[in-house]
Amino acid sequence: MGSVVGWARRGAALLTGSQCAVRQVAAAAVVVATLATATACSGESPPPPGSSAPATTSLASAAGHDSSWVATENARAGTSDWQLGQVAGDTELAGYCGQVSVLPGEDASLFVTSTVGDFTVTAYRMGWYGGKGAREVWRTPKPVRGVAQAPASVAADGTVTTSWNVSATLPTTGWPEGSYLLALRGVNGGPGRYVPLVVRSRSVKDRLVLNSAVLTYQAYNAWGGHSLYKGPDGGFGSRSRRVSFDRPYDRNGAMEVFKFEIPVVQRAERLGVDLAYVTGWDVDQRAGLLDGARGLVTMGHDEYWTVPERDAVERARDQGMNVAFLGANVAYWRVRLEQGRTGQGRTMVGYKSLDDPVKGATTTVLWRSDPGSRPENSLTGMLYECYPARGAMVVHDSAFFLFAGTGASAGTSYPGLVGTEVDRAYPIAGTPKNLQVVAHSPVTCSDRGGTVSDVTYYTTDSGAGVFAVGTMMWVTAVGGRTAGTDMDGSSVGFAMTVTDNLFRAMVAGPMGKSHPARANLEALHASSSTERGTGGPVGGQATIKDTD
Repeated sequence: MGSVVGWARRGAALLTGSQCAVRQVAAAAVVVATLATATACSGESPPPPGSSAPATTSLASAAGHDSSWVATENARAGTSDWQLGQVAGDTELAGYCGQVSVLPGEDASLFVTSTVGDFTVTAYRMGWYGGKGAREVWRTPKPVRGVAQAPASVAADGTVTTSWNVSATLPTTGWPEGSYLLALRGVNGGPGRYVPLVVRSRSVKDRLVLNSAVLTYQAYNAWGGHSLYKGPDGGFGSRSRRVSFDRPYDRNGAMEVFKFEIPVVQRAERLGVDLAYVTGWDVDQRAGLLDGARGLVTMGHDEYWTVPERDAVERARDQGMNVAFLGANVAYWRVRLEQGRTGQGRTMVGYKSLDDPVKGATTTVLWRSDPGSRPENSLTGMLYECYPARGAMVVHDSAFFLFAGTGASAGTSYPGLVGTEVDRAYPIAGTPKNLQVVAHSPVTCSDRGGTVSDVTYYTTDSGAGVFAVGTMMWVTAVGGRTAGTDMDGSSVGFAMTVTDNLFRAMVAGPMGKSHPARANLEALHASSSTERGTGGPVGGQATIKDTD
């Protein structure tokens, strides 16, 4: 596969040096695999057994645009030069955009601090591109003057914000919509840094929407010393209650994009289906953004949601939009967007407790907790269960339509495909009545012993189908990487084929019209007690830990 999938647990640093290396990160107590593309390491390889070949044409669209644009775009020449070598330190060379996303043709403001002198900016669009993984779309015509900008300010509640001057204005005229990495490189060589940017779609009508989970990425962002998880001392008690988009991302500048988005983007673009691109921030801020979409895909790790975002997704689902959750721990924490230094919505609030001065439906606690309890199972079909989990994915319903072409039968096991964080179906209030459990996998959680992880599907009266994989390892498998995991080629082939089937089915129309869900949770004799799960009971105020 033409992708880099560095898979790491929260807070683990991106490793530098050889991109085909696998090392131990003792501080995180996990193995972090930083992997280069198949072409870089061993040449282009054919897809694993069970993996679908790329589509040569895409489905027709009624939206009045050329629905074959993704295939046409990916026929253009790609490049492997988008992969940085050594990564610059947080204040050595780092930047952020003044906009989470822009429309094609809108300017993007870039704020950069540099102690390495002048630098260049190259915009790479993520895609398939014959296995290269990206295409160079634009670069600065001449080096940008690099200056060390003012130190960040830290508020009493731990909010880290910069007051930097604009370093460059990027004209996006001619940039196709999509997921971009802006690569910052010093003109004298040395380490570089990424800045993520989404060039969002003007219309999502009749298209499959890939949603960038920028709210979750910001929650984990510890640039400047504070995130919603920790402070400079590494402790949970010193964490911030607000995080700002007016600062760079930590580590390589786009770590979460590497882990949880690039493999999905590349897979979808390889198929040539009609795609649209947005972010969770846009869904919150732009009413009606999802109107008319065929499907919405949340990629890998989409833990933090606002009330407007969730309302918008549920409204679109109830109007026939399919939804796919390709991760676990989805819609676990409720957050708010407030005014930031450079505009509305540039600050994200997440108290994670009743200390939040705002009381009611938008209090920033667990979605399943009071006040305003709306447990995640009413959206995804499941509840977040535990971390760290480890196990094989076991097929329960081999007749499930998205399993076509996998060769799976009831009881077929896929090593390592269930892991890190997992979700579980519970026969409780909020769980869709027609929930269909299609994989039911015993797993081990280090602090809870044995439990299960599920893959589920339900359909709504509108015909929408909602599919959730319930595991954080899915995107790793879609990226084709097994090093540092328990997965093998069968796990990779299964995830790739199911994902291909899913994307094609979603863009074709409401999946429930052709494939209504068949309720089977009761037959599994699933427990209704959520006490063993990390999030605790539904309703009330759950006790949280520094791993949540």
